[in-house]
Amino acid sequence: MKTAAPIDLLDLAERLCDALPQTQCTRCGYPDCRSYAKAIAAGEAGINQCPPGGADGIARLARITGGAISPLDASRGTEGPLRLALIDEAACIGCTLCIQACPVDCIIGAPKRMHTVIGAQCTGCELCLPACPVDCIALVDVSSPRTGWAAWSAAQATMARARYEARSARLAREQREADERLGATAQGAKTTAAESAAEPAVASASRRSAIVEAALARARRQREQTP
Repeated sequence: MKTAAPIDLLDLAERLCDALPQTQCTRCGYPDCRSYAKAIAAGEAGINQCPPGGADGIARLARITGGAISPLDASRGTEGPLRLALIDEAACIGCTLCIQACPVDCIIGAPKRMHTVIGAQCTGCELCLPACPVDCIALVDVSSPRTGWAAWSAAQATMARARYEARSARLAREQREADERLGATAQGAKTTAAESAAEPAVASASRRSAIVEAALARARRQREQTP
């Protein structure tokens, strides 16, 4: 009797990830599209948890997994048109929190300076909305009546994925560099502490040496003065 070939979970996860819109919105309950794809491949998540993909996205995932098509999980949100972020530049205080929240680095600006969104790179993930302390970001519908994958192209998904991966690599590099600086600082502090701890011992040895030298000098003088 033949047994079924084992499923390559990494390959399956990669194919599932390719079928996701790459908005990196986290509405599926996972930190990014790749994590969601891995969870589906491992049987830990359903194929109906991606609102940006909508019904078409569910059908794509079902074809890959061989599972049944099911309605979108309403607790994750609803399928809708593509909506891009727009910053009210007059109200922006330049806090940079939206820049930090954007998963694809499509917001530019400097501390205490006006920020702006590069519309062609925005995925409509909405993660910048709760990050803004002055509510100066709004979402603008740019695709109605088209929704889901009908409002989002494969080229846009590819670009969004590349930008997200580039940002992730940059953050990882910056974290490594920060850790290295912290380690160097800690090592320097440890060396300084060791040197400081050694200073009393060195000073004590120097004092002892001076006392001995003085005693020897007195003894020599006494010998010289004795007839």
